Amino acid sequence: MECLTTYLILGALLFCIGIFGILQHNSLIGMLISTELVLNGAAINFMAFNMFLSKEPATGQIFALFIMGVAAAEAAVALSIIITVYRNFKTINADSVSELKG
Repeated sequence: MECLTTYLILGALLFCIGIFGILQHNSLIGMLISTELVLNGAAINFMAFNMFLSKEPATGQIFALFIMGVAAAEAAVALSIIITVYRNFKTINADSVSELKG
């Protein structure tokens, strides 16, 4: 039997792991992956609330698709920024990059 609490715990766990990863990683790639975990945790919560509480059948699915689109755009922009940072500073360590010039 499926329960809303199970999905909410899974979503909260993914969200917390993502926040912990953002705070602990020095690498920009690690921070990007952790941000994706945060977004996936939020999408799971939207889908769970849609399945158990919503009278509209597509509300949570629309929000989850919107989150997926935002995640794809965020990944493309973040990877281009990481490539630019690597070309200029020869590192992707966030602590080493202290000054960005325009």
